[in-house]
Amino acid sequence: MEAAAAAREEQLLASFLYATVLNHDTLEACLAFHLANKLASTTLPSTMLNEIIRDALETAPDACYAIRLDLLAVADRDPACTRVIDALLFFKGFHALQAHRVAHWLWKQGRYALALYLHSQVCKVLQIDIHPAGKIGYGVFMDHGTGVVIGETARVGNNVSMLHHVTLGGTGTKLGDRHPKIEDGVLIGAGATILGNVTVGRGAMVGACTVLTNDLPPHSTAVGVPARIVGAPRTESPAFEMDQDPTHCRKRRTESTHADGLNPKAESISPEYGPTLSNGQAPTP
Repeated sequence: MEAAAAAREEQLLASFLYATVLNHDTLEACLAFHLANKLASTTLPSTMLNEIIRDALETAPDACYAIRLDLLAVADRDPACTRVIDALLFFKGFHALQAHRVAHWLWKQGRYALALYLHSQVCKVLQIDIHPAGKIGYGVFMDHGTGVVIGETARVGNNVSMLHHVTLGGTGTKLGDRHPKIEDGVLIGAGATILGNVTVGRGAMVGACTVLTNDLPPHSTAVGVPARIVGAPRTESPAFEMDQDPTHCRKRRTESTHADGLNPKAESISPEYGPTLSNGQAPTP
């Protein structure tokens, strides 16, 4: 047992590990206790919040399945995570995602005020903003997590990885269904901004600090402001590999395409040096 070993290794944390992990019979009970203590306030003390979270984790359809896949995603994809117990106790991207699953369950029950209250606590404590109505799949990994924003009508598929300061937002000009749809296996780099009711196709990669406002085809790599397709990830599901360097993508020998569908200067892709103009020179930034 990793928790028992950790308690033996670090005596100062032994009481914390026993109270948080070793005294509970199930992962759901352990996680509910831990999240309740993190997100408690004078308005909603930890004992009451523990009951709410545990009820959600034990009642929500597929919650037990989602928790375990999310936990394994951290352990598998984050080289800084050497033990599953560390992900469970100390990685706030995982905590925010599980708190969102509780808030989403409350939202679907029509308990909007409580869902929004829990959402606001997550924003304040963890600096991660996921609207309770947003839909998130299984095996999702938020590396670092700080500054991630996911809007009300956003949808994130299974086995997606994203880094800090990713925004899945609206353009500010639309009502109704107005946020991005991220399909399975997508990797979204740090600081990437995806705006509007657009679809990022299965197995695509959005590079760090990219601004994407249009659909991205499956198995494509997009970088830049505005986003430009520069090739394809080397694997079917880049979220598993976590290779965020767009220069490692497979270059396409066809014309490169801006993600907005506009290609006024007919760029081509050099297999060694990336985009070049039709005259052979590198494009001006």
